[in-house]
Amino acid sequence: MSWLGNAVAAGARGLAGATVRWLDCRPETRQRVYFANHTSHLDFVVLWSALPRALRAQTRPVAANDYWHSGLRRRLAVGVFHAILVDRSASGDRETQLQSARRSLDLLVDALERKESLIIFPEGTRGRGEEIAPFKSGLYYLWLKRPDVQFVPVYLANLNRVLPKGEVLPVPFISRVAFGPPLQPGDNETKESFLREARNALCALQHA
Repeated sequence: MSWLGNAVAAGARGLAGATVRWLDCRPETRQRVYFANHTSHLDFVVLWSALPRALRAQTRPVAANDYWHSGLRRRLAVGVFHAILVDRSASGDRETQLQSARRSLDLLVDALERKESLIIFPEGTRGRGEEIAPFKSGLYYLWLKRPDVQFVPVYLANLNRVLPKGEVLPVPFISRVAFGPPLQPGDNETKESFLREARNALCALQHA
């Protein structure tokens, strides 16, 4: 972990005024996929910063390539946070979109094979912070590939107020990061049941 990464983590926590709670879950160095709601471009920055230093060193955020692909944003995302940049959507026919989704999934599986942890946002796009949208199927397929990895829900509150959609400069505001208990999927989970249980686990943290 570089000194710059530590400085950015401290700055992000201070700017967001984030309170961090671990609920029936402990900060351990075991491999995990942290999945969270998405309301702001600061989401992965604050979640990553909320992890203890040892966990940050092994955890890679997954971020949209169209926002973080160039300039200072890319230097921060890749150079400081070691983010994995994926295509959020692909133009063209359904087959082209499926190929893009498979490439993104392969990148995440490769990272897990290297014993890294991930931060992902299964809603797929930012919401307004009022409710959690249905999850995209990528979270399920990632679990199918690596069911041995813990999947931990993380609820982020008020980050849409720290950096509202369309704004460039953040506004200091008290936010909250709540880590919940890891999922306990059954042996015969369907895509629908897994995504429903994952979303319910995240919703349960809204008022925790």
